[in-house]
Formats: sequence, C-alpha cells, structure tokens
Amino acid sequence: VQLVEFGGGLVQAGASLRLSCAASGLTFESYTVAWFRQAPGKERAFVAAIRWRGGITNYADSVKDRVTISRDDAKKTVYLQIDSLKLDDTAVYYCAAAWRGSVYSTASHDYWGQGTQVTVSS
Repeated sequence: VQLVEFGGGLVQAGASLRLSCAASGLTFESYTVAWFRQAPGKERAFVAAIRWRGGITNYADSVKDRVTISRDDAKKTVYLQIDSLKLDDTAVYYCAAAWRGSVYSTASHDYWGQGTQVTVSS
C-alpha cells in the first residue's frame, strides 16, 4: 500500500493550493481518506476527511471555510483545495487512509503518505 502526496510548495498568503494524494495497493473506495497537517513543534492535526464513495466530508473547524476535500475513485486520488492561505497553514500535509474508527484520530489511520511541505509566505 502506498499513499503519495503532491502539490506542496512555497506560496504567498491569500493564494490557493491544491494537494493531491494518489493511492495504490488498496481497495480505495472502501476507505476513508483524510488529510492531517503538522506544523513545526506541534502535534499532527486533522484537517479534512472524505468517506467511502465521497458521501460524507468532515472538516476541522479552523479551516472549514477555506478547505474542500474531494476524491476521484477511478483515479484513486484525493484532493485538498485550500483557499485564502494563511501563514498558520504552513505545515507538512499528510494524507492517510482508515478502514474504520474516528476520522479525526491519527490512531485510526492504517496507511500514511510521506507528507508534502506547504510553506506560506507573507
């Protein structure tokens, strides 16, 4: 099983960014896929999740007005669109897949990508 994130980089505050998470080796449509982020010196935090077949989405309160998660089961890819980027969005962004359990918990996720760095500059 492999999850690979794409799309990070250095962006200016106020810009938008779309991250991608490509999955291989699992029955993608049977999992909930989530994005977490980890800023320097902080714990890994939930950002958003999308459930089996894209039926239900969940967002962290801190980003729900600026973030959209979506998935393309045919491409086995999950996307995270972040608009109006803020300096506080600077973090390593990880995608993860969970068979069951709380989508908000890192412990529920069985598979993780290596992360992609997002740096927001002023």
